Amino acid sequence: MSIDRRILIADDDVEVRTGAAELLGPLGLHVVQAGTGDEALAILRGSSIHLALLDVHMPGQGGFEVFQTLREETLSVPCIIWSGDASDEFARYTLRSGASAFLRKPVEPDLLRDEVQRVLEEHWGPAA
Repeated sequence: MSIDRRILIADDDVEVRTGAAELLGPLGLHVVQAGTGDEALAILRGSSIHLALLDVHMPGQGGFEVFQTLREETLSVPCIIWSGDASDEFARYTLRSGASAFLRKPVEPDLLRDEVQRVLEEHWGPAA
């Protein structure tokens, strides 16, 4: 079943970004990619994106800063924050701040697919 939604994957590691895009594309998702926080913000401000997957550590603004900027600008894009080295305390803070999920890299493929589908359905309803 196809989800038919647009998602942004923002990560400065091109292999991680490309791998996630290849994993999620077959779900029927149109995947847009960004390598920096500034690039991610430009895409989020100028395109219809249904979900953003944001890496904590990127050049310029990191994923959490991008998430905070979206909230300040009242752009209601659900965000999944992910990181390979964030503390449990930071993960809890991120969720309390309104992120839809926090994932630790490396992420198991099934968990990534399940969380993306869950967040999309939670915010946008089941795929048509």
